[in-house]
Amino acid sequence: MTVMAEAPIEVTEGCRLPVLLKTGDGWHIAEILSKKEFNGKPLYYIHYEDYNKRLDEWVPEERMDLSRLEPPRKDSKTPKKEGAREGGSRPGSPERELVNGSASSVPNKKNSNLVRKRKGPDEDISNDSQDPPSAKIPRQTGSMVAHHDDIVTRMKNIEMIELGRYRIKPWYFSPYPQELTSIPIVYICEFCLKYVKSNKCLERHIAKCLLRHPPGNEIYRKMNISVFEIDGRKNKTYAQNLCLLAKLFLDHKTLYYDTDPFLFYVMCEQDNKGYHIVGYFSKEKESTEDYNVACILTLPPYQRKGYGKLLIEFSYELSKCEGKTGSPEKPLSDLGLLSYRSYWSQTIVEILLNLKPTEGSEKPLITINEISEMTSIKKEDVISTLQHLNLISYYKGQYIIRISNEQLEGHLRSMEKRKIRIDSKCLHWQPKDWSKRGKW
Repeated sequence: MTVMAEAPIEVTEGCRLPVLLKTGDGWHIAEILSKKEFNGKPLYYIHYEDYNKRLDEWVPEERMDLSRLEPPRKDSKTPKKEGAREGGSRPGSPERELVNGSASSVPNKKNSNLVRKRKGPDEDISNDSQDPPSAKIPRQTGSMVAHHDDIVTRMKNIEMIELGRYRIKPWYFSPYPQELTSIPIVYICEFCLKYVKSNKCLERHIAKCLLRHPPGNEIYRKMNISVFEIDGRKNKTYAQNLCLLAKLFLDHKTLYYDTDPFLFYVMCEQDNKGYHIVGYFSKEKESTEDYNVACILTLPPYQRKGYGKLLIEFSYELSKCEGKTGSPEKPLSDLGLLSYRSYWSQTIVEILLNLKPTEGSEKPLITINEISEMTSIKKEDVISTLQHLNLISYYKGQYIIRISNEQLEGHLRSMEKRKIRIDSKCLHWQPKDWSKRGKW
């Protein structure tokens, strides 16, 4: 009897196999998303399962265990490569469609490739949110909404950007013009955020660029920290360029071309050369669901310096001026959720620790509504934070909040790390009633 040998599995998109991690720290199952030739040898663009897409990379066959290659699954969610171009950008210019994060970089123009699992600003947590069903059509309003993966948007298309004195390796796809996807570095003016193809073009642009700070009104200044309010209708080009830049470090959201309904609050560090963008958040002019943040990003060189919490704190100061409670637009990325939980925890525990016993009571009394009013944090977020911290319990017909010595010490340590805080006396801003302003 003749035994037919099984034909080897062809290495194609959708195949899965173990790949040696770049750090050399073991093998991990990955899915092949694309293939190309480089110097006569095949390279494969792979996504590590259960890891954030920012770790996706091109790998040679030497780092792949081809003996354990699995064929594409019949129910594989790998998108079809319809109309895709290798390493390309989504068809259309940024003016037609824009997409709307946080990363890591190394100063003095050294290449940056510091990455961690999962999404968001500061530390790893499990993803707490899911994208809405694919049948649901995203709002085309400039809001950050879940985008639908296709083979183009699943692959990074920009190799490196230069922003001021930093070079940063992007984490995700951003729909910059197609011609920028084939060059090693995209150069971006740090004041107006215009993108160009070469350092020479950037030098010529800077010689003519009149901006040394974001357009719009400076509404906050303390020491070397300033915040500018940018109207997405009045400063559309800047707002669109800001969204393109942000999308390089945000994965799970999309900002469409219509920036008119949005305000952008850009935080800067000031020196003798101008105002250098640190991060920003966007906010709907009118939010029916009391969202006070649509998208929030701390830029790579400024992470782990407290700017993420400073931006969050600033968004709640605006809510206090409006006399409202607010909440970030959902879903949050996992690391975005971590940053918010950290801010909510510190803010709420700080209030609890400063409570004094009322007359006729041995212990301080406070309601959830009072905490919400004092902080402008939405009631639902206050409750979820207390539950997450295991501070609240039901005892003899009433809710009791207990803070252990260990939690107290942890709070004091975390507060010591917050060197910079928002000073409400330095905020010069009056809320506008956009419902009475017609077409914004």
